[in-house]
This record gives sequence, C-alpha cells and structure tokens, in this order.
Amino acid sequence: MSAFHWSTRVYYEDTDAGGVVFYANYLGFLERARTEWLRAKGHSQLALAADPGVLFAVSEVNIRYRRPARLDDLLVISCEPAPGGGASVVFAQQIRRDSAVGELLAEATVRVACVDAGDFRPRRLPPGIFGEWN
Repeated sequence: MSAFHWSTRVYYEDTDAGGVVFYANYLGFLERARTEWLRAKGHSQLALAADPGVLFAVSEVNIRYRRPARLDDLLVISCEPAPGGGASVVFAQQIRRDSAVGELLAEATVRVACVDAGDFRPRRLPPGIFGEWN
C-alpha cells in the first residue's frame, strides 16, 4: 500500500513566539492527515459513527522531531497504515517541508484503536475501511 500525502501551511496560530511550530501542534497535523486519508477512501467519520457505529481513538503515539517547521512553511504529511490487530491500525507518518521528498521535519508512529460509538469498548475494524488486509 502506498503512502497518502496531504498538504497544509504553517499559520501564525501554530507557532510559538519565535515563529517555530509548537511541538504539540505536530500532533494536530498528523491527525488531520489521517482524517483526510480516511475521507479520500470515501469514509466520513460522522457516517462511520452512525453506521457501523465506530469511532477511532489514538491509543499510542511515538514522535521524533528532526528539524523545526516555521511560519509559512508548506508541510506535506504522509500517512501509511498497517494492520495493528483486529481492533487497531498503526500509521507510519512523516512531516516534510515543501514536498513528499522534502526535508524530514518529524516522523511518528500512531496506533489508532477502533471503538464502539456507544460504549467506547474496543471493536473489530469494519471490513474494507483499511484496505485489503482487513
């Protein structure tokens, strides 16, 4: 499975007083890329919450910051899912400057659990959402 790429710009609200992206804001960029990956596959999180009644919750994050992103930078965030078990998926993600092969700014591994929309208990991944391995 090839990586999905999503682009965004660094805005003033993303930065600290020095014009550098605040470390916690990288998590937001990663989250948006995963959401847009799901949308590109034809799935809305609102629709999935209604039928088949599932939500996705981050259960683990490991991030390594390599270089700072700065105000007005164009960021390209990659998202590559892999099976994480019956009720989770693990995403390998990177944040790069300017292009999908640009300077590596951060890399992360994010485990996302599938949970029931009603009681938040773990639930098997719905068939077809995460590709042929599901």
